[in-house]
Amino acid sequence: MGRGKVELKRIENPTSRQVTFSKRRNGLLKKAFELSILCEAEVAIVIFSPSGKLYQYASHDMERSIARYRSEIGLPGSADNPTCRTIEFWKTEIDELKRSTENLEVNLRHLSGEDLAMLGMKELKQLERQLKTGVERIRCKKVKLLENPDDANPN
Repeated sequence: MGRGKVELKRIENPTSRQVTFSKRRNGLLKKAFELSILCEAEVAIVIFSPSGKLYQYASHDMERSIARYRSEIGLPGSADNPTCRTIEFWKTEIDELKRSTENLEVNLRHLSGEDLAMLGMKELKQLERQLKTGVERIRCKKVKLLENPDDANPN
């Protein structure tokens, strides 16, 4: 039994719309991960939910992928226009970096198995998925090194 064809139009029921968004978002992120592993493609996805929440996946560094994209389509880099840089900009940049650092520290503690009490089932499943992804990448690298030890870094 195959799947039926889905008519592409806005889902009117908000609950159904949210469920569909979550399922399709997770499917898209999974496919992006698979593409990056199977084909060694550099993949970066940015998704904003209808409520404005950010979801992202990058097989490499997201900033590098964005810079590469901007370069490929001919957009100037953010550092190309120094006249736009004001004190307000730098204050905002500092605040964003502080928030980013705090988030990274929390994520690192979670990845180390610390401070898990405040996480719900959804967050725990996502954390488990991230750890599985990391383990899979490590295994792939180990297999490559075992198959060709000459590629090993002497460090």
